[in-house]
Amino acid sequence: MTSAMVLCRFLHFTVVLMLFGTWVFRPLLLGRETALDQPLARIGHWLAAVALASGIGWLLLVTASMAGSWDAAFEPSTLRLVLSRTFFGQVWTWHLLFNALLLVLLLTSLRANVPLRLLFSSLLLATLAPIGHGAMLDGIEGQLLILNQLIHLACVGAWLGGLMLLVMILRRPAGHSIKALLRRFSGVGYVLVAGLLISGLINIRVLTGALWPTPLLSGFALILLIKVSLVVAMLGLALFNRLRINRCEQRLTTLRNSVLLEWLLGLGAMAAVSLLGTLPPTISN
Repeated sequence: MTSAMVLCRFLHFTVVLMLFGTWVFRPLLLGRETALDQPLARIGHWLAAVALASGIGWLLLVTASMAGSWDAAFEPSTLRLVLSRTFFGQVWTWHLLFNALLLVLLLTSLRANVPLRLLFSSLLLATLAPIGHGAMLDGIEGQLLILNQLIHLACVGAWLGGLMLLVMILRRPAGHSIKALLRRFSGVGYVLVAGLLISGLINIRVLTGALWPTPLLSGFALILLIKVSLVVAMLGLALFNRLRINRCEQRLTTLRNSVLLEWLLGLGAMAAVSLLGTLPPTISN
């Protein structure tokens, strides 16, 4: 059941963050350009559908874990109990509702309404923040931890979604000023990286009581180290591309492969996050 939960969390977190990030960066990178709107719409449909399916799967897995059997996960009375009497269930009810509304939106003529798409994808992302370690604390401390988690997720989502959109643009670069695109992307990227690092360090300090959990090479600390290593590799690629921005038009293939690798490293970091969410943080004494 743990492996299924990790896979489900990975799928769900990834597609929700990608939906949010792609639509945040779309006006910044494309402006009034519409050539990619149709491919983005198709991708949006699939991402929203996968999000809903994995969100329902997540609910069933949590219900089975709480009830102690797979059969109980499919009993309406048990599902109602989880949805109405647990914190996870109450948050997840709204989360699945926002997901369903977003999917309906994308399947109708309203899919062209950018503010609505961004609104529902933001609400979908926001209702992920209280889940998992974000719900460990009560009172004002718990609310601040959830806010910090929301900032962290927003930064990660914008970065990953922006990278995916940048890869799509680099596959069809005609008509785009690649240097200008990279400058706009990296300009926002500085803010995202700062938010990502600061919120991540706050999460570690609050959850473990230390700047870094120990022992370093086991359990929670080891997976966290893998995640951070992947993020550092992403930062290295981003810096490499930024330093060579003046020659970007002459090395489009290398640039595209580098951005694609950066995006794949981000997916690897999301896989580590999905596993981290199933592990108890190491509390330092």
